[in-house]
Amino acid sequence: MDIKTAAALHRLRLASIPEALSFPALLIFGTGFRIALDYDSLVMPLGMLHGVLFVIYVLLLLDVWNRTKWPVKRVAFFFLLAILPFGGLYGDKVLKREEEAGVAAAHAREEGTVDA
Repeated sequence: MDIKTAAALHRLRLASIPEALSFPALLIFGTGFRIALDYDSLVMPLGMLHGVLFVIYVLLLLDVWNRTKWPVKRVAFFFLLAILPFGGLYGDKVLKREEEAGVAAAHAREEGTVDA
């Protein structure tokens, strides 16, 4: 894995956590307060925040797909995680393992211990 691919994975990881938390915040605070307290002033800003974070996540996912040449199933899996509440937290965990494995492989190639 080259440094640009590792950086793309890291950016996707950084975006996955706020995106994963923004959707439940919209559901709990935005919709919950609107239904329970008839207070709908949180729906618009939380919805906008979640929408922007979701678009950023999808764009970063497409960048990672372009760099890593993942199969469509893998990209669809990470897209599905973005739709599920808290799904991005699991996605971050998976991406962290992949990022660490890629960095370790890059270091091994630099040291000449692996011919890959």
